[in-house]
Amino acid sequence: MEFTIKTAAPEKFRAGILVAGAFADGTLPAATAALDKAADGRIAALLKRGDLEEKAGSTLLLPELPGVAAERVLLVGLGKHDDFGDKAYRDALAAAAKALSGGAARDAGVLLADVDVLARAPEWRLQQAARILADGAYRFDALKSGKEAKKERGAKKFTLVIAGKVSATLETAMTRGQAVAEGMALAKDLGNLPGNVCTPTHLAETARALGKQFKFDVDVLDREDIEKLGMGSFLSVARGTHEPPKFIVMHYKGGKGKTKPVVLVGKGITFDTGGISLKPGAEMDEMKFDMCGAASVLGTFKAIARMGLPINVVGLIAATENMPGGRATKPGDVVTSMSGQTIEVLNTDAEGRLILCDALTYAERFKPACVVDIATLTGACVVALGKIPSGLLANDDELAAELLGRGTDSGDRAWQLPLWDEYQDLLKSNFADMGNIGGRYAGTITAACFLARFTKAYKWAHLDIAGTAWVSGDAKGATGRPVPLLSEFLIGRADAKGS
Repeated sequence: MEFTIKTAAPEKFRAGILVAGAFADGTLPAATAALDKAADGRIAALLKRGDLEEKAGSTLLLPELPGVAAERVLLVGLGKHDDFGDKAYRDALAAAAKALSGGAARDAGVLLADVDVLARAPEWRLQQAARILADGAYRFDALKSGKEAKKERGAKKFTLVIAGKVSATLETAMTRGQAVAEGMALAKDLGNLPGNVCTPTHLAETARALGKQFKFDVDVLDREDIEKLGMGSFLSVARGTHEPPKFIVMHYKGGKGKTKPVVLVGKGITFDTGGISLKPGAEMDEMKFDMCGAASVLGTFKAIARMGLPINVVGLIAATENMPGGRATKPGDVVTSMSGQTIEVLNTDAEGRLILCDALTYAERFKPACVVDIATLTGACVVALGKIPSGLLANDDELAAELLGRGTDSGDRAWQLPLWDEYQDLLKSNFADMGNIGGRYAGTITAACFLARFTKAYKWAHLDIAGTAWVSGDAKGATGRPVPLLSEFLIGRADAKGS
């Protein structure tokens, strides 16, 4: 997929299709107004007649618009002029991406990046446009066979048409948007693969391939190495599976040598049966998505490496299956974590925290600027927040605020939950330093409280993506979240260091 930026008069731009925006009250952005003038008011007349729905993201295809060089014009609704904001802008871009991905035109000019009504910098608009348009073309059909040959459809070449001068800053914004979309695509691919293909070994091979492609170091630790580290909590989850566990360490060194790295930690349960605390059979197939935290770390590494961000980042992925078996950990077993703290395993289906706690202890050796872990951790988070924001908990308010802000900027939002000491009492155990569950109430919070016991040496934030990593139903599949949030977070940190 090819993206370029060009300064051009909209009515004179030649393309298979030209995407333009319009507001519900008939108000036209400058670029669309130029088209309307060239077409002798044809667009305004259609809007007055009510041919375009008022909601943001509605579309109307206009073939062979008089006075316009493009073969077709796709008019996209921007919603109400007075209420126009980030969400309406993204909805319009997403609708355009969907239409372009299935249309006959192979090249598209897009005027939406020039909608300056939005109180956002041009760089932000261009980055969002490139990411959403590229992401809209994503397809996963790698495992399908016997398909009838079909003529390839959809735009492959996008030109972001603007009125102002094309600058290096705008070019960078566009390439960043593309890079984030590439990272999302990798995260989606990994999440969508079945558990018999996307094993811990497959995740390790993917990390090695990324390291080779972008020239960063990757270390893969096998069971013996993990045992030597004393990661008894991690290994307790891997006891019931025949698939070998992997602990993956990636070193992206784009910043100065002595600059403290940001550490990203991903949960990589490549299939979660619940172990001895077996899950219900209904929808268990979706437990292949339990490695989406790991996938998001790999996707983010691809994005930042493609961008060449001047920042140091370490990626840690604890990867295993959680299976029942004769050697599997049982409820009531007590295990010793890498930190030396003991854990009574009251529920083997609360396994994500058991692998993450050892990874978080391992993170200490990097003397990190901060650590962010990403995990499909608790169904309680879906109950509390639904599938719109990711859950966020942190031991540092500034870090939490930074992530929340980057989530808003990227459209990949999070919502903060409390991490108060009073919740720690729910993790008490009669037989170990702590239990791995806290009872019926506040499940998302007590899971984070458990992890907090292993993060006292640094600033840490936890993203619970159980509700946002994938969707169910007819559109079932991985979403690629929170790659946009994490990428925006690292872009912000890299730009701040360079300023």
